[in-house]
Amino acid sequence: MSGLDPTFTALPYRALGDAALSRARELGVTHADFRFERVRYQNVRVRDGALQGASDSEDLGFAVRVIHRGSWGFASGVVLTPDEAVRVAETAVAVATVAAGMTRRPVEIAAEPVYDDVTWVSAYELNPLEVPTADKVAVLVDWTERLRTGAAVDHATAYVQQVQENKYYADLAGTRTTQQRVRLQPGFEAMGAGADTFDSMASIAPPVGRGWEYVVGSSGSSGQGAWDWDAEIDEVPELLAEKLKAPSVEAGTYDLVIHPSNLWLTIHESIGHATELDRALGYEANYAGTSFATIDKLGVLQYGSSVMNVTGDRTVEHGLATTGYDDEGVRTQTWDIVRDGVLVGYQLDRPMAVMLPELAVSDGRGLDYRGRSNGCAYADSPGHIPIQRMANVSLQPDPDPAGPSTDDLIGRVERGLYVVGDKSWSIDMQRFNFQFTGQRFYTIKDGELVGQVRDVAYQATTTDFWGSMEAVGNRDTWVLGGAFNCGKAQPGQVAAVSHGCPTSLFRDVRILNTLEEGGA
Repeated sequence: MSGLDPTFTALPYRALGDAALSRARELGVTHADFRFERVRYQNVRVRDGALQGASDSEDLGFAVRVIHRGSWGFASGVVLTPDEAVRVAETAVAVATVAAGMTRRPVEIAAEPVYDDVTWVSAYELNPLEVPTADKVAVLVDWTERLRTGAAVDHATAYVQQVQENKYYADLAGTRTTQQRVRLQPGFEAMGAGADTFDSMASIAPPVGRGWEYVVGSSGSSGQGAWDWDAEIDEVPELLAEKLKAPSVEAGTYDLVIHPSNLWLTIHESIGHATELDRALGYEANYAGTSFATIDKLGVLQYGSSVMNVTGDRTVEHGLATTGYDDEGVRTQTWDIVRDGVLVGYQLDRPMAVMLPELAVSDGRGLDYRGRSNGCAYADSPGHIPIQRMANVSLQPDPDPAGPSTDDLIGRVERGLYVVGDKSWSIDMQRFNFQFTGQRFYTIKDGELVGQVRDVAYQATTTDFWGSMEAVGNRDTWVLGGAFNCGKAQPGQVAAVSHGCPTSLFRDVRILNTLEEGGA
């Protein structure tokens, strides 16, 4: 684990925070918090052995949020002086004063212990933003050149997105946190044309809360922490060639064995967003609506089969949503969302936790979700107010080390499909009716894989789909997938989030032929 970046700790965030909070206190607020951020981004993209673009950007500034006269007030600034911090605090109070006349329900936030001057740094070894850009370009150029040696590959692209996020948080209660997170998304895609089609095959490597060691391995550790890029690059051209020649699927009902590289996205859309409490309360309706998993269903909704156990987790190592403390000064944690197939919890920030009705929901370990945040507040820039954002929402594997492997699950299927890699998706405004495609689909016949098919989508309702899950794989099948680009709110914010899951077996799922559905 690396330490805090000295170029960040040299910035005057403590003095600015003291000035802003002191002025907010003088103005009589009931709550005030100060957030200082520097977020650095670098994106590099290569096509067919040539650099297509490399960009660096930085978002630097601070924000003040207050509760005054029962209403929220928020303002931000980019001039790093104590006078500007005072002005921004005064503006936030002025906003709250105006909002008070339009606020029907006074704002409350859940209580949280004080964490005085704590530091947290994510787990990584090589900060990618400290690696020379030329070295990263060389890796990506090599990837595309090797992919193009495949006879079926006409074009190849490769890319890497990198983020270093530093935050300082302080509030009137006395909490002060200083944090640093690094995340990385490398990938590639090979494209080719067959006799009657054009298609592609992309890497299934997940984005991670790691450093450059994910690409090149750790020094002196035999590549520990890295994805096996060489093996994947070697196999993708042949996988694409097979896909281009594969027959179109026959629509119908199939058993599915779904690899984590596909299932993570179904978790994200049908569980992750559906169990955000602001959506369940109807408080948030942007980016595909609210949720069918309303609060009257808490503790009674049969979300899925008895093998379905889903946790919210902002602590898992290398998770994209992993941090030590959220953007409201709450220590992050792990909790149950679905236990034995039943909905038992939501994702909460401090305002949403207060809105949860008087339902005592114990997780069996003495924790009570009523009135307590589980650390899900996040703002993607100093110019945005923190909102409730998704934790690392993960499906747990079979707890038995001798539980089923991927081959075991495939072996249980007489007629079905094995699904690998994510692609397109669609879901309704209640997070209930959906369909998903994938990178590749293999026919399963009498427990054996017998080749790829094309033009496949699986379709279901959320509860029918998760209710059809007969088995989850053992821990060895579990992979932490995820996305860099989860969108929410107005103005829109983007967050990175991981979803772990094992290979899983589903029975009698409806399969569509996408060509037929499109009228071809």
